[in-house]
Amino acid sequence: MTAPHRLFIHLALLLAASLFAGCAAVDDVGSEREDGPYLVLVSLDGFRWDYDRLTDTPALDRMARDGLRAEALQPVFPTITFPNHFSIATGLHPWAHGIVANDFPDGDRGRWYSLKDRNTVQDGSWYLAEPIWVTAENAGLRSAAFYFVGTEADIGGVRPSHWRAFDASVPNPARVAQVLEWLSAPTQQRPRLVTLYFEEVDDHGHWYGPESDENRAAIREVDARLGELLEGISRLPHGDRVHVILVSDHGQDRYDPDHEPFVLEKWIDLEATRIVNGGPYAFVYLESGGADRAAAMRDVINGKWDCGRAWLPDELPGQWNAGRSERYPDLFVIANRGCAVLTTEAKKAGMTAGDHGWAPDVPEMRGILYAVGPRIPAGTRTGIVHATDVYPMMLEILELEAPGRFHGDPDVLAAMLRPEKE
Repeated sequence: MTAPHRLFIHLALLLAASLFAGCAAVDDVGSEREDGPYLVLVSLDGFRWDYDRLTDTPALDRMARDGLRAEALQPVFPTITFPNHFSIATGLHPWAHGIVANDFPDGDRGRWYSLKDRNTVQDGSWYLAEPIWVTAENAGLRSAAFYFVGTEADIGGVRPSHWRAFDASVPNPARVAQVLEWLSAPTQQRPRLVTLYFEEVDDHGHWYGPESDENRAAIREVDARLGELLEGISRLPHGDRVHVILVSDHGQDRYDPDHEPFVLEKWIDLEATRIVNGGPYAFVYLESGGADRAAAMRDVINGKWDCGRAWLPDELPGQWNAGRSERYPDLFVIANRGCAVLTTEAKKAGMTAGDHGWAPDVPEMRGILYAVGPRIPAGTRTGIVHATDVYPMMLEILELEAPGRFHGDPDVLAAMLRPEKE
């Protein structure tokens, strides 16, 4: 390690220590299972399943060699950040856990949840299912979160013992340093479950496109931070009891320049509507007109558009496992891969080079799953697994009982784990 690099890591540790003062207080009562397993859940937002082919990724290669690699991680519908992260954390589809989009209303539409609204993000009443960190805390295991959807909220009266309000300005090395500091704490204060999140690849995939040089550099950056995490864990006295699960919430793809965006205002009346516009999708909430108006809009859009389709909620394809929710829009408008739907012409100016939110069966929307740890045999391989299947594997690793039903299949990933050592 060079002297400048050592200095940078030292500064990162100082920053992490200063941030530590702002996290939730922790009492002196330790876990009832002091010698048990540990789990670090890492999310690389927007990391497509095949990004390791675009550039060198030695840390990912290490995880694939030493543990489990899935062909891809199949996201839930819709293929956007908040629903998928909370599905990983709960093993449930969004219609069941309540976080059905990044922005959505409650059932009576008197209030709106938004990923950019700190008050709603930290309001536990929006989250309709118990995430794994709450289950861990309720079982006497401390948890800590350097970002993950839902970790800022008081869910069922419980937050992680340590948590952070999301702040993109915190450098990645400081995030890794804090996780390693948590894992280095005295046994009775040490979290057993830790989450860690990096947004770098998603940002650069949006701004410059998935195959851009800028995104390749972002891939190398998060891979380097992952390598620091793995090295730091290997140096812990209890590092041989730490599992690391690496996921992404969705993939990323480019817009097709040969297809002009479909502009809703040209074809339907947008008065008395509220529309969540994502580029690959538009979620239309009606303030008047009800089901008849939604059906009429659907018919107009489907008659005028050859690069996407509008759906009423009960018409969504069964393979999307969309279910039913009072928080759903009156009309889903979903573009075909590479195409876009916008509310107005003015929205064209804000389009990015890359995006996500297309149908979950579009291959480019798939993410990643890697895992290493004492119960994961080296060189383990599996096919495409569902985002909800991560949850039962985490329960098994941490020796936790699920608080209720979940959609993930324990036979997909949890069954691959070695038996616990006697």
